[in-house]
Amino acid sequence: MRLPADQRRSQLLEVACDVFAARGFHATSMDEVAEAAGVTKPVLYQHFPSKRALYRELLEDVDRRLLDAVRSATVNAASGRERVQEGFAAYFHFVTGDRAAFRLLFGASVRNDAEFAAIAEGAIEEIATLITGLIEIGPDHEHRRVLAHAVVGMAEATSRRLAVSGGELDPDRLAWWLAEMAWFGLRGVRADADASRPGG
Repeated sequence: MRLPADQRRSQLLEVACDVFAARGFHATSMDEVAEAAGVTKPVLYQHFPSKRALYRELLEDVDRRLLDAVRSATVNAASGRERVQEGFAAYFHFVTGDRAAFRLLFGASVRNDAEFAAIAEGAIEEIATLITGLIEIGPDHEHRRVLAHAVVGMAEATSRRLAVSGGELDPDRLAWWLAEMAWFGLRGVRADADASRPGG
């Protein structure tokens, strides 16, 4: 069946995500992506000029979808505690709902390539920026930024465990556990504490 160009492009991205996540960037050929998508290689090249361009667009697509999920989950939260939990829940549901996308964004192929790593780091920075705006501990932006990166690190590390658990871990329960730790940890942060003095 002949699909409209935008639908065909979306279908190719979805199939390519699964193929690249399973085999990695270097071990995957455009022939394999085309075969998995049920199209000829010339059709694939009509949409993506190279394997690198396809992979880069995949990363950008995953980045956008993850950020949209977290932003949508937190925008209408009624309290700070709810924003923290809903943000974690959206992140973990993204991981369990699309394990291939998570492996793609945080896998070895990304870490070993400067261009791809920059896209993944950009995703982390965007989520940290979103979280920075949710932390209310005073006017020091850099302080809030550091804490936001710590929260993102908690989510990423937990997601790696979730991704290999085979569905044994409940995303909502994980969100509750981490939200409790993050929320009460953030509540204990003193904006005016003197970092130069232990216990200051």
